[in-house]
Amino acid sequence: MSKCFVCTCEDVTVDDVRHAIAKGYRDIESVKRFTGFGTGMCQGKNCLANVARILADEGAVEEKAMLPFTPRPPARVVSLGELATLPLDVVGDVPGAGVPPPVEPFEQVAPDGFPTGGSHPLKPETKLPAKASVVIIGGGIMGLALAWNLARRGQKDVLVLEEGYLCSGASGRNGGGVRMQWSTPTMVRLAKRSIELCKSFAREFGINVWFRQGGYLFLATDEAQAARLERNAQLHNSLGAPTRMLTPGGAKEIVPQLDSSRFVAAAFNPEDGVVFPWPFLWGYAQGARKLGVQVETFTRVTGIDTAGGRVIGVQTDRGPVKCDVLVNAAGAWSPGIARLAGVHLPNEPHRHEICSTEPLKPWLGPLVSVLGNGLYFSQSMRGEIVGGMGDPNEPAGLEMGSTLRYLARYSRALIECIPQTRDLKVIRQWAGCYDVTPDNNPILGETPELPNFLQLNGFVGHGFMMAPAVTELMAEWMTGGPKDEIFDRFTLQRFIDGNVVPEDFIIG
Repeated sequence: MSKCFVCTCEDVTVDDVRHAIAKGYRDIESVKRFTGFGTGMCQGKNCLANVARILADEGAVEEKAMLPFTPRPPARVVSLGELATLPLDVVGDVPGAGVPPPVEPFEQVAPDGFPTGGSHPLKPETKLPAKASVVIIGGGIMGLALAWNLARRGQKDVLVLEEGYLCSGASGRNGGGVRMQWSTPTMVRLAKRSIELCKSFAREFGINVWFRQGGYLFLATDEAQAARLERNAQLHNSLGAPTRMLTPGGAKEIVPQLDSSRFVAAAFNPEDGVVFPWPFLWGYAQGARKLGVQVETFTRVTGIDTAGGRVIGVQTDRGPVKCDVLVNAAGAWSPGIARLAGVHLPNEPHRHEICSTEPLKPWLGPLVSVLGNGLYFSQSMRGEIVGGMGDPNEPAGLEMGSTLRYLARYSRALIECIPQTRDLKVIRQWAGCYDVTPDNNPILGETPELPNFLQLNGFVGHGFMMAPAVTELMAEWMTGGPKDEIFDRFTLQRFIDGNVVPEDFIIG
């Protein structure tokens, strides 16, 4: 049966689907991510029914819980050149136009394809443990990496609660970039350590995450941006990161397809890289489970119990769980989780869109980012050009739908940067939420009024690249080791005291 294909676009076989089921991926969305079915030209039109049939035949899921995956626009493959010609009044490229109203007050809106209230049809029927030493809310990269790091240091009585499937949030919706190029020493230090850990990840966890150190190439379009890159490069060099400044001609030597006339300078660090997000997340999940951590998906947290100035447990749609320590690692959903304990977080969720093109032969080494407009793009190991672009008119809100406005803006910016991409066809687009804080730095460590309620959120879209280093340090502190300065400097208390130092090198 191994040669019997269920998805000819991505060469997914019946045995591939059965292997996913054996690994514990028992819903359409999870099997899609594990095998890649439905991510090619047909967008699942020819293979969704085949996979659903296998899931039913294998007894993996009841028919009532057989939810189709969320359709991804565009409805047909369309070239970047076509999208770039859309008139401004169609894409709404004016302030406040073409974007949805904010969702107030940033409630626990589920990812697309999920029920808006109540329990998920795939909610397990088994009861949760009555107590766990550590409960982590959020089964994204932060929560799972922390769980694994705790377990490897001997704290195995850990329960991770995830509302959806693994990779349903921002951890499964990002570009996978990992870079040392930041504007503060702390972020450079953390990123350097994350890259070290990425290098050994496949060997440590036995899963290929396609980590590729092709570098990050930042392009400056004016002299002010060039001066900013120069200052950052000097900082990087002082901390051992090999960033170097380039002329437009030097940037073109690295990416010959660039229209170098549009840039005045560039910065390049060859040790920056890109990792495939989904297996990176699965590696932490599988590794944590092997060490005794309990990871529960499709489980909604409905309340947080407190007494005597401490958290004593959580309420879920599968029953209550007592705990000694509670960690809020819910990303853009963290403010909603915090409110369950009467805690206000200043984080705001902001949608950031991304898309993928048809695959090409390898031609692009680094991840390329253009300062000013927020464009970034890289080439995946499968050959697709994967990229995104920030939108200054995007309002705050837990919105993860896709827009034509984004495709038009992104297409124009990419073609301006690399004209040869004009005929390249977009296959699919999606969105995730940045978890944005007022100073673009994370919120970590103890909550002032509830010291055993630990925050691990607010990473402004770059938590994926910081997770290996930050969770290593946090687990060390939580198990009796030294406390890194980040857990004093980046606490919630800094917004009360006004002691903030903004990070300004955010892209996307």
